[in-house]
Amino acid sequence: MSSTELPETLAAASLAPRVGAVRVAEGEELRSVSLPGLTLTVRSRPGTGPGLEPALYVHGLGGSSQNWSTLMPLLADRLEGEALDLPGFGDSPPPDDGNYSVTGHARAVIRLLDSAGRGPVHLIGNSLGGAVSTRVAAVRPDLVRTLTLISPALPEIRVQRSAWPTALVALPGVASLFARLSRDWTAEDRTRGVMALCYGDPGRVSPEGFEAAVQEMERRLQLPYFWDAMTRSARGIVDAYTLGGQHGLWRQAERVLAPTLLVYGQRDQLVSYRMARRAAAAFRDSRLLTLPDAGHVAMMEYPATVAQAVRELLDESAGRHRGADRAAPGRETGDRETADRENRS
Repeated sequence: MSSTELPETLAAASLAPRVGAVRVAEGEELRSVSLPGLTLTVRSRPGTGPGLEPALYVHGLGGSSQNWSTLMPLLADRLEGEALDLPGFGDSPPPDDGNYSVTGHARAVIRLLDSAGRGPVHLIGNSLGGAVSTRVAAVRPDLVRTLTLISPALPEIRVQRSAWPTALVALPGVASLFARLSRDWTAEDRTRGVMALCYGDPGRVSPEGFEAAVQEMERRLQLPYFWDAMTRSARGIVDAYTLGGQHGLWRQAERVLAPTLLVYGQRDQLVSYRMARRAAAAFRDSRLLTLPDAGHVAMMEYPATVAQAVRELLDESAGRHRGADRAAPGRETGDRETADRENRS
């Protein structure tokens, strides 16, 4: 068992009641994918044209596939989009083995892609989902065509102070203590707190968007495994930060072959903006988008800007493939021309 994995627990299927309807935006579809020891809910946004390439979106800690409902339609003319609920989040029940490590979540993504035969995909991840996507791209390059990371949770030596409360959730007993202390908080209070932490400007959230977030918060708080999934996933991030050698996330970032888009918000309170330059240097084929007014969830705050950057990545990647197809015969011709010149001389 790797240091990022937690001890095995009893199967959690009995702890996963459906406590309420999950919101599905117009044009989206939900389906459940059953794998050995694992059930994943997948939210899909069919593309608007034939023969589009597949994309998979991976949310962050405490999020769900709904975090991508604004971005996916903006790319529907280019991508067949799917967003999964990681185990224990959204509408996906806990994994049978209780493994919420970054490695465990990455394994769930890989198993989903392998079972559907959708790869290689354009893999897009935020926060914890960015760390998970980095690991997937490093260990299974055959599954990833391009990689987009929005505020990825990669290890920081000096974690900024505003991120400490999230890290503290990983400590034994802290989550249950917080749950007791916040027992009288309303779903509205909790939602405002999350938005204040994750958004550069919470005022950008529409009244309809806030109400939908409150309803989702109310639904999640009824799940008996909510705090366990949060605690163990937070602990998985902390464990991944301390993991060294070839399994360390920065080492794995260096192994990623896919063209990579990095998106950072300068008002991010959870992932420091100062990590942008290090990430741009670590990923060998990277391009960097910085958003001065964005926080931790740029795809929800500035979806049109993020979508345009993804389009540029897709165009560049497609151009390389076309160029490679044309260059291969050209290189052979060039070699023959060089040989002819040498023979004549």
